[in-house]
Amino acid sequence: MLVLTRLSQVLIDRSIAATNVIMGWFDQMIARPNLNCICIKWGTLYPTEHVNRLFRAVLRNTERPVNFFCMTEDAVGLDPHIKVLPLVDQPFEPRMRAAQKTATKKNGALRKIAMFRPGLLGDIDGPVLAFDIDILITGNLDEMADYAPCKVAMRGPFTNRSEPPTYGEGSVIKFEPKHHAFLYDEMANDPEGSVKMCKGSEQTYTSTLATQNEAIALYPDAWIVSFKFHCRPKRPMNLFVPPKLPKDARIVCFHGRPKVDEALEGFKSNPVHLTRPAQWISDNWR
Repeated sequence: MLVLTRLSQVLIDRSIAATNVIMGWFDQMIARPNLNCICIKWGTLYPTEHVNRLFRAVLRNTERPVNFFCMTEDAVGLDPHIKVLPLVDQPFEPRMRAAQKTATKKNGALRKIAMFRPGLLGDIDGPVLAFDIDILITGNLDEMADYAPCKVAMRGPFTNRSEPPTYGEGSVIKFEPKHHAFLYDEMANDPEGSVKMCKGSEQTYTSTLATQNEAIALYPDAWIVSFKFHCRPKRPMNLFVPPKLPKDARIVCFHGRPKVDEALEGFKSNPVHLTRPAQWISDNWR
């Protein structure tokens, strides 16, 4: 009888423990929000596979269910789990393009402003991470989505020599549709004035408006780094030493050249400007 009593107690204890574990998992699932991400692709500069690799990188670097959107005029070849949003001209774009012809930055990516259109993502009004395609995701994204609620989050400028000047880098932008409709509305209401204000630069436009609306927050510099400035050794060590991934980097930005796929195997534009191959790029670009 004593043995049966002890056995019954053991079974009860194990049942309670298993129930607690299951309830813990259930609570995590209920409390865990989606990770919402968006990118925009037009023209032929970046192949569809670059978007697919960006999507897979997001999946590898989150503990949350993912909504991944791509605005594009050509969805052929995109992973079927990517949610495609048709990329069409916004009503203000003809005037915006006309104004940009006389701007300092005539080829700025102002078309990215379409991602901020109210209602574009349906009933999603929480944080959205907007990515450029020419980035490499190397660390967890969840804290980036949760960073500075109700604010537009960007990384501070990589250099104070950028032209036009900017308050933040545009390669990664956290915004919230519920709070930041002004990022679309300002351009929609005054394309000429908006282009003049930002001198044709999308990141200047976004960071300036967020600053003017007291809605800007800067990510820690260590989270978002430049391949050129923070990974590649300075000359002449770049000739001998491969690029290194900074310890806390979650995003590596490949502005200018080399692009991610060029840096993958090493890149040489001339005898001095050389980038050696680095295994960590291959590990994260797949």
